[in-house]
Amino acid sequence: MSVPTAEPDSHGALLARLDERDGLHARLSQWWEAERRDLPWRRTRDPWLVLVSEVMLQQTQVDRVLPYFESFAERWPTPEQCAAAELADVLAVWQGLGYPRRARNLWRTATIISERHGGRVPADLEGLLALPGVGPYTARAVQAFAFGIDTGVVDTNVGCILARWTGRRLAPAEAQRIADELVPAGESWAWNQAMMDLGAQVCTKRDPSCGQCPAQQWCAWAGEVLGSKPSGQPDPADRTAGVSARQAPFEGSDRQARGRLLAALSDGQLPTEQAVAVMRLEHDASRAQRLVAELTAEGLISAAGDHLCLGAARQRAG
Repeated sequence: MSVPTAEPDSHGALLARLDERDGLHARLSQWWEAERRDLPWRRTRDPWLVLVSEVMLQQTQVDRVLPYFESFAERWPTPEQCAAAELADVLAVWQGLGYPRRARNLWRTATIISERHGGRVPADLEGLLALPGVGPYTARAVQAFAFGIDTGVVDTNVGCILARWTGRRLAPAEAQRIADELVPAGESWAWNQAMMDLGAQVCTKRDPSCGQCPAQQWCAWAGEVLGSKPSGQPDPADRTAGVSARQAPFEGSDRQARGRLLAALSDGQLPTEQAVAVMRLEHDASRAQRLVAELTAEGLISAAGDHLCLGAARQRAG
């Protein structure tokens, strides 16, 4: 197979070169049929369960999400059932998955869907984006994976793929336009799943396996990696706009301290005075007080007399 040595593409040049996109679609589809990952959320088109999976997958590895998704889906398979639950129960099931704001947002989303949408997840982009914690990626993922709408789903991995295919860094809006135009009509679900698997298994952010890539023929950057271009061309996926930056260290972070307190509260109420020790912030009581105040303001914990407990008083969707 010949590998192109063209200079980095503009948006228009990429799409012109991908006028051979039928070949790209066929090649990627063939690869995916052999290499696709079997994930539980791919076995359903239920919009609520798709939304649950996508919220869980925000900033979290697939392997970590697997047991949480199955437990959540079994306990609250509909938005009405989740909305009827206590936030403390949702937070307890979520415990250990990280970023508990996502659990609160999902619980609030369930209430909004139940009260304003008749228990049905909205299919339109505007309606999805109005839900707490649902951004452009999550909204389009629900559209593609639950409703089969022809839209490109651009996560970090897909952003890397598109940057390499064009041979240059991409702003989020341009990456989205390219992704949308590459979706085969009527095949949004399979195409976007294949793109995600390609990014997770082959065209990875830090160590792409270009020699094993089914799409290398269409990749403007592949020649550099395979040796047919002069050395030194930087990876266009590096620091691509829209690709998430490396997280700050977890050890000693506010996230770690908050997680310790939430984990303790998942076992029951805790005397307020013990919060500092639970968070291991005896050396920084003012920081502990700030974190307790933040968690309370976010509705993740509340005070019951001189004790703290998980969750907050039930509120109507605002």
